[in-house]
Amino acid sequence: MTRLFLGLPAPAKLNLFLHVLRRRADGYHELQSAFVPIDLADTLDFELRDDGAITRSGDIVGEPQMDLALRAARLLQLESGTKRGVAINVDKRVPAGSGMGGGSSDAATTLIALNRLWRLGWPRAKLASLAPRLGADVAFFLGTGPAFVEGIGERVTPIEFPPAWFAVVRPQVAVATAEIFADPGLTRDTKATIISAFSAGLAQFPRALYGANDLEAVVRRQVPEVDAALTLLSRFGAARMTGSGSAVFMAAATEEQAREAVAQLPDGWTGWVVRSLKHHPLAEW
Repeated sequence: MTRLFLGLPAPAKLNLFLHVLRRRADGYHELQSAFVPIDLADTLDFELRDDGAITRSGDIVGEPQMDLALRAARLLQLESGTKRGVAINVDKRVPAGSGMGGGSSDAATTLIALNRLWRLGWPRAKLASLAPRLGADVAFFLGTGPAFVEGIGERVTPIEFPPAWFAVVRPQVAVATAEIFADPGLTRDTKATIISAFSAGLAQFPRALYGANDLEAVVRRQVPEVDAALTLLSRFGAARMTGSGSAVFMAAATEEQAREAVAQLPDGWTGWVVRSLKHHPLAEW
């Protein structure tokens, strides 16, 4: 019986656009976005335990009990009724609070790995039914690759997206997502788009990016460092904030253009040259 899965990736994502359509009666916001996974990733190790215990080691951000990999393992154990446990180790490379979905990706990789390690045999759709109880982006990371995402993140439609280079920058600052969505200046009435309109807009990529990130104006006003990062990247190409920030990205025509942009970062900022992934690395699991 398999007892170890080592070095499984949990890739980050970028929001190519993010539209806020309305505030729902339940307090959540109805969103539309296009997500692409990128080759910046956390790495997770899993070791089977026969005593039913679930443990977490490695890089932990914030309160341990709120860690999404840990929560995903506990939820799957509860819902499946398995008596098996696991020791999880996470090597973090995707910064928390960057808008790149690192915690949600860790949760998805955990569900995928434990479905095999615990020999549950759940179809991917059944795993995805747990996603809303963990986080808005988890459903996407349980998918196959680039996707058009709607609702609060639970409706995921695969799309074709050409391999692309990006310069990604994270100024050393945190953005409180709840505060951004609560800001009275946030636009909440963007007209709904359709997948075909987004796909047609890709003809302009990377010279231009489709739509907008409706959270960006609020974050730029509240967080000067994000505004400065977008201003810097805009000198090199079409730039946008991902998610609710604080990371921003520039769509590059070439790897060299992306490297040129990252080379201009001030001290204390973190930057990466990344490539989009055509498929999630665990899509066939």
